[in-house]
Amino acid sequence: MTQKKKGHEPQESQQLSAGDHTGREPMTGAQAAYLQALADEVREPGAYASGLSRREASKRIDALMERLRVGDPPPHTD
Repeated sequence: MTQKKKGHEPQESQQLSAGDHTGREPMTGAQAAYLQALADEVREPGAYASGLSRREASKRIDALMERLRVGDPPPHTD
């Protein structure tokens, strides 16, 4: 009979959660899709970047949503 080391499991979960407090977790798939859609809608493709953190993506989403709410025209208008 083989026994599982009980001390190993908590160590793994601690290692997995260690990145949660760094502020550099990559943005989620939902954030990426929403940010891309908003960037397309305001015609500002530079607002989307694939390597953003969750925090940065959230800030950009908020800024783009605010622009849409206030009705700022896209930069390409005549």
